[in-house]
Amino acid sequence: MKPYESLRIVFMGTPEFAVASLDALVKAGCNIVGVVTAPDKPSGRGMKLNASAVKQYALEQGLPLLQPEKLKNPEFLQELSLLKADLQIVVAFRMLPEAVWSMPPMGTVNLHGSLLPQYRGAAPINWAVINGEKETGVTTFKLKHAIDTGDILLQQSLPIGEDETAGEVHDRMKEIGAALLVRTVKGMADGSLKEKPQASFQSTGHPVQPIHHAPKIYTETCRIDFNKTVREVHDLIRGLSPFPGAYCFFNEKMLKIYRSEMEKSKPASPTGKVETDGKTFLKFACADGYIQVKELQLEGKKKMKTEDFLRGYRTL
Repeated sequence: MKPYESLRIVFMGTPEFAVASLDALVKAGCNIVGVVTAPDKPSGRGMKLNASAVKQYALEQGLPLLQPEKLKNPEFLQELSLLKADLQIVVAFRMLPEAVWSMPPMGTVNLHGSLLPQYRGAAPINWAVINGEKETGVTTFKLKHAIDTGDILLQQSLPIGEDETAGEVHDRMKEIGAALLVRTVKGMADGSLKEKPQASFQSTGHPVQPIHHAPKIYTETCRIDFNKTVREVHDLIRGLSPFPGAYCFFNEKMLKIYRSEMEKSKPASPTGKVETDGKTFLKFACADGYIQVKELQLEGKKKMKTEDFLRGYRTL
């Protein structure tokens, strides 16, 4: 076995969530021989090319950088092979072809934002919150053919607060996941980690627990159905905050709701009906109570507190 500092590691990732892991590996003294991230993308009014958060960090640290358009491109595969990685690490990146994930002798490790086998898929943090879970976690596992199904290396759980948003869980999870990744690399290097099939893991220890999935979130997923319970609506709102945002329609305009509170009093209005005093509260009737809107964004306006919105909005 090699000391972990001498392992040649290629890191693959794109968003800010992945930066925490790359930074933790660098600070732990890991030998990062290459970073693979998404190509720069045009955005904003001027459609200026913007670098990913991982690229910005890699440039700051002077790490070798690859930005392939296509992961099956022979030129990219050649460049990747020349890095002679012992191990590849993937955090919030694209689905890898076998030619990539099978390349290093120690394989490719992925950090996933759930306690696998629960919440396989593209949006594990969002769906755990939307479904009202009290706990989630992070998992390191070895990649194989089927997505998010590889053998597990390490897991660590974290609680989800009753009113916590997906964004808040994300920010805690990225630090916990980064630390778990460092432990994983060290355990693989010294031979103390043994891979275990996902079938032997259950997020609550219950062998009959149904498996929940975490598919990509679409616009229709985000539309609020006020015929549901207050708890279900509240969980949808916080599970989609701050992005992409749960929405309904208010005076024929899209209204995104980012923070809410539950009011468990029997509604006097039909479901979906809005009630307000025009100054301090705005609430929608649900099946068994009201959703109090605390932070919102009306189409064409900026995000704001409900009181500020009502102060400037006269057509109610």
